[in-house]
Amino acid sequence: MASGSGDKKESELKLYSYWRSSCSFRVRIALNLKGLKYEYKAVNLLKGEQFSPEFTKLNPIGYVPVLVDGDLVLSDSFAILLYLEEKYPHHHPLLPQDLHKKSINFQAANIVSSSIQPLQNLATLKYIEEKVSPDKQLAFAKHHIEKGFVALERLLKDYAGKFATGDEVFLADLFLAPQIHSAIRFKMDMTQFPVLSRLNEAYNEIPAFQDAMPEKQPDTPLTSAS
Repeated sequence: MASGSGDKKESELKLYSYWRSSCSFRVRIALNLKGLKYEYKAVNLLKGEQFSPEFTKLNPIGYVPVLVDGDLVLSDSFAILLYLEEKYPHHHPLLPQDLHKKSINFQAANIVSSSIQPLQNLATLKYIEEKVSPDKQLAFAKHHIEKGFVALERLLKDYAGKFATGDEVFLADLFLAPQIHSAIRFKMDMTQFPVLSRLNEAYNEIPAFQDAMPEKQPDTPLTSAS
């Protein structure tokens, strides 16, 4: 339910996003699941727009996503997702009522957000390229993705149903889908992760996930959208 930043009609919710950002991807899924309309504000990370004075007023650390809801400006995907859940709890709940399942959702989401994604994001890989070697980027990213995926396979094997923690989409799924998408882009061999591979097939059937895909965003380069 995204509208381009050039649309005349303003939405109350604004999402500052980059098409390939997996953190932004998570929030786009949540907004779609909850049926919330929002204005898509593209931030080109490759051009360094995240470091512009205009953007760093919104998020001083210079990361996407940023959600603007009226007077509230909120950054960090985890914070944004929990905010949306608190404000719109009856629009497709992102957390189960069961405390045990809820804790597993937090654990799985945290593995992705703390132990995988930061170690394969644009800023980290650029640092590896400049300070170590361009040839080490892919191996570095794949090492940390594999380590995290091994942990996720072990964690979720006793909880997964059609989705990560049963037969309903919850918070963990919003973190897993973008990370699996990134792993495939990094040419990971997903056959060694049968649980995650099966979950990815299920995500591919959900419109809210598919509409949030990087290649379907307003700022997707034409060469990547085909």
